[in-house]
Amino acid sequence: MRAARVLSLLLLLQARRGMTAAELAAELEVSERTVQRDVAALAEAGVPVYAERGRAGGYRLVDGYRTRLTGLERAEAEVLLLAGLPGPLHEMGLAGQALAARLKVAAILGDGPGTVTQRFHLDAPAWFRTARPPALLGAVARAVWEDRVLRARYARDGAARERTVEPYGLVLKAGHWYLVARADDRRFRAYRVDRFEAAEPGEERFTRDAEFDLAAFWEAKSAEFARSLLREHVTVRLSARGVARLPRMLEGTAAAEALDTAGEPDEEGRVTVRLPVESQEVAYDQMLRLGPEAEVLDPPELRERMARAARRAAALYQRQEVSDRRSAGR
Repeated sequence: MRAARVLSLLLLLQARRGMTAAELAAELEVSERTVQRDVAALAEAGVPVYAERGRAGGYRLVDGYRTRLTGLERAEAEVLLLAGLPGPLHEMGLAGQALAARLKVAAILGDGPGTVTQRFHLDAPAWFRTARPPALLGAVARAVWEDRVLRARYARDGAARERTVEPYGLVLKAGHWYLVARADDRRFRAYRVDRFEAAEPGEERFTRDAEFDLAAFWEAKSAEFARSLLREHVTVRLSARGVARLPRMLEGTAAAEALDTAGEPDEEGRVTVRLPVESQEVAYDQMLRLGPEAEVLDPPELRERMARAARRAAALYQRQEVSDRRSAGR
């Protein structure tokens, strides 16, 4: 463990030319005293590292020195594929391997302030979401990483059931973690990780299906899930602006499928479409967001509800206009 940390310290100094003890301690998640001991160990091993005094001081390597100790271990090379996801890597318990891998690649490439890591960054979770990572994510991730059968207790529909699955992969969707696994019936399923009440990787390993494609499975599963929610339909007239905003409101291909039902624009430039929706309650909220860009034609009860909402909104603005005129006449 210490040897890996000392190597990481050396690669940090090589990549960044110089760092303070506090910066190194924060990066390596150790104390400054530990950093001092590790620097001393490097010096004793013949590495030309020295300390600079003063406000801008810190530890540095002699100019021109470069280590050749950059061999990537398998686990470090694999997490390079996830290097743009520092938050999720930390949640899965892979932050240490990711740091080591990035440092070794930086040592090879001479990674500095102007290179790849400063030009691209992937921020996966949705805006305005501060959900904590699932408590058992680390255990689930370990089973995925090591191809170990996972024994778990999964809660759904108010009941918890014991399950034994082959965990193939993890998906982070809008801040939520999902496990894609093969169940006892040999079918692949998706499980929300925060619904696991217990999860323990077993000693038994499983052999992966070489033909399984995680990304393709998730794409198909997401589309299937989105379609399963859309149980009802409403008919609306949309302005050109309403048509443009529709894809932001409907999941997957629902917007495109709805627009395929549109006829020719009428004299006002509006088109009539049949929208798939989860329920009239959801449709009501969606139509409110479109405001005057959408007119509900069917069902009648939703049309009347929208009309009442429009009358209430108009009354509010009329009262404000009367108040403004009275204030202006004083």
